Amino acid sequence: MRHNKKKGMKLGTDASHTKAMKKSLVASLLANDRIKTLDVRAKAIRGDVDRIITWAKKGDLHSRRLAIAKVGDKELVREVFEKAAQGMWADRNGGYTRIMKLGPRKGDNAEVVIIEIVTEPVAKAAKTSVKKVEKVEAAPAEAEESAE
Repeated sequence: MRHNKKKGMKLGTDASHTKAMKKSLVASLLANDRIKTLDVRAKAIRGDVDRIITWAKKGDLHSRRLAIAKVGDKELVREVFEKAAQGMWADRNGGYTRIMKLGPRKGDNAEVVIIEIVTEPVAKAAKTSVKKVEKVEAAPAEAEESAE
């Protein structure tokens, strides 16, 4: 049963502080393209950032208003929408963020990471064709040699 269990991560604070912290982290990431934060916080904002970039790729008024509500800064949203209109993420269908681990923090051993917005184009995977190999039965002479 899920009595009194809210959806999402709480990050050790009450809901309003978590919401404000995520909004601030998302705005910082979109403004600077890369921030250093804790692992759980980076994982908590990854979905929000991906959703905002998806809205930016869509580019309509409703998406812009949703993004402004999520970020809270009209100018920052305008910049993100301009980047998307220029085709920055045109070849990507998701995965707009990258998390790189830096190691534990000295004071409390919390995992510190760098989360960044991916700007490189998608690497095209080399298409290799797999050929079926016919099953060859071992000749009786080979079977005798392996028995010796």
